[in-house]
Amino acid sequence: MANVPVPPDAPMPNRRAFWRDDRFIQVVAQLLVLALVAGLLLVLGQNMAASLQRQGITLGFGFLDNAAGFDIGESLIGYTNSDTFARALLVGLLNTLLVSILGIVLATALGILVGIARLSGNWLVNRLAWLFIELMRNVPLLVLLVFIYTAFFLKLPRARQAIAFGPIYLSNRGVAMPWAEPTASWPAYQYVLVAAVGVAVLAAVGLRAWQERSSRPKPIMLPTLLAGLAVALAGWWILPQPPLTLSMPEIAAFNFRGGRVLTPEFMALLLGLVIYTAAFIGEVVRAGIQSVPKGQVEAARALGLNGRRTLHLVVFPQALRVIIPPLTSQYLNLTKNSSLAVAIGYPDLFAVSGTIINQTGRAVEMIAVVMGVYLLVSLLTSVLMNWYNRRVRLVER
Repeated sequence: MANVPVPPDAPMPNRRAFWRDDRFIQVVAQLLVLALVAGLLLVLGQNMAASLQRQGITLGFGFLDNAAGFDIGESLIGYTNSDTFARALLVGLLNTLLVSILGIVLATALGILVGIARLSGNWLVNRLAWLFIELMRNVPLLVLLVFIYTAFFLKLPRARQAIAFGPIYLSNRGVAMPWAEPTASWPAYQYVLVAAVGVAVLAAVGLRAWQERSSRPKPIMLPTLLAGLAVALAGWWILPQPPLTLSMPEIAAFNFRGGRVLTPEFMALLLGLVIYTAAFIGEVVRAGIQSVPKGQVEAARALGLNGRRTLHLVVFPQALRVIIPPLTSQYLNLTKNSSLAVAIGYPDLFAVSGTIINQTGRAVEMIAVVMGVYLLVSLLTSVLMNWYNRRVRLVER
């Protein structure tokens, strides 16, 4: 049919006004919420500035260069009470990172074990795993930490009557164990370790490129580790003396000499964080394993794989796509829960910042620093776990 011309005086179709458009309403609503939040923050900031001005306090971080004037019981780096507040904060940060990293590693291992035991066909193993999960998940972490510290570690015998497990001693002074001490060749060996890491990275990149050009998959992880280990061992033997020597603990008077003594505060915090978080990780692992279709297990058994290899090669790789996201939340919770160390006297970042606040009165600056550090650590953890999650997720067509 031919197009019928529209008369010039014909009425135009009705169009909805732009202020009634859903997209316009959504944008305006978001802008209003943003303006409301910004206004609230502005009012709070002005109120805080006025309050500080009345007290004669000005904001700034120059006080961090002053001498701290207090001791810290545990330190991974050299520290004395004549060092600055900034170095004291660094000591607290390193203590927090130490207990957090060790806690994540140990809680993951224990959580995987508990999660697998929760699905065991053995009635006793299954019930023990269930009891552990239910008990740990329903006890507040602060109560658990105080209980472990006061009812276990502080009740151990004195150093002279320490409980010995081979070269390891348990007492109310802590846990004394063998430890590696650096020698004169240790500074040179650090360059060897850097070279070993570089060789491992180059090996991984080369193997991955070779794998992409080849039609058959090639192992990457094991050759990479062997390359780095070979460089490290070669440097160990080439140096005139071993860079590390093993120091054994010995009972001397009222304390230990040699080795490494892990304080009751550190051990109570680490143990509490590990068993508390492992209960939640165990449930995450159980849910991930149960999300794998039963047909996958039946197919693996039909191929002749036993239970261990079925779990390792078939079930667990597919369960990771369900496990990783909630596992990330548990890692973040463990890191933030480490701030409860102040209740048992472990000098972590929050405890050291509290001491600085008591001496300087700089509460605003110190709380801002602590919040910023925990935020940065949490964001880095999330970035690493999200990267790993993208690596293990299933690629759908």
